[in-house]
Amino acid sequence: MRTPDSAASRASDVDHQLLTALRQCGADPRVAHAARTLSRSGEHGALWLAAGLAGACADRARRRAWLRATALVGAAHVASMGVKRVVRRPRPRLLGAEPLVRTAGRHRFPSSHATSAAAAAVAFGVLLPSGPLRSFSPFPPLAAVMCVSRLAVGVHYPSDVAAGAVLGAVTARLGRAWSLRAPRGGVDD
Repeated sequence: MRTPDSAASRASDVDHQLLTALRQCGADPRVAHAARTLSRSGEHGALWLAAGLAGACADRARRRAWLRATALVGAAHVASMGVKRVVRRPRPRLLGAEPLVRTAGRHRFPSSHATSAAAAAVAFGVLLPSGPLRSFSPFPPLAAVMCVSRLAVGVHYPSDVAAGAVLGAVTARLGRAWSLRAPRGGVDD
């Protein structure tokens, strides 16, 4: 019979094995370049904040909704930073594999890149026009690639990324009604 400690130890072992395997993918120069680029663009949620502002500029009819969705992405990112300050788990150290990027902080749980990516996928996805564009939204696949990039560069365990993605998705989902609320008078300014 497994004890809770042995189950936690096994989960930690699996987390480490998955990170090791995905970090080895970063040995390919093409993967390393793509992962570094994604990591840099996702720092402090920058890619997602820029995407939200671009949506607000391009979609005048729903400008307020895009700005509120962008605020949700920012709020999710801030929430992840708060959790990191409480949990304070150090970043992984893999023997023979240095991280491919420098990080803004020492703590890893949850992944703020994953948090903002998932928040953007949820918050922005509902703002796309109905039809093929919404059905084939670019946000979920880009968010997934952003999440995997954190493993390929070796700065997060899969559990960090999963927790960040859940935090981001839940934050955006909880704020969805607010972000989609029609402005007074029915006209966006």
